[in-house]
Amino acid sequence: MPITSSAKKALRSSKRKRVVNLANKEKMNKVVKTVKKLVVAKSKDEAKKELSLAYKAIDKAAKKGVIKKNTASRKKSRLAKAIKKLS
Repeated sequence: MPITSSAKKALRSSKRKRVVNLANKEKMNKVVKTVKKLVVAKSKDEAKKELSLAYKAIDKAAKKGVIKKNTASRKKSRLAKAIKKLS
């Protein structure tokens, strides 16, 4: 446990940030999972519609520092590649 007052404040701050970061990450993972399910179901048109939402969620997560820039690029690339494979 933190002893100094500044360490206590940092702990409170990091707890608040953790909640926000987890919410952003869960939102991103939910949309990515939806796209993957649509790819498995071979519904290309619906997957393409969801892809833009996935891109948006991934970009927001990267912008806010929840995931790294290269991780975001990799996720986007793999989703696009999976959808392209359907045709």
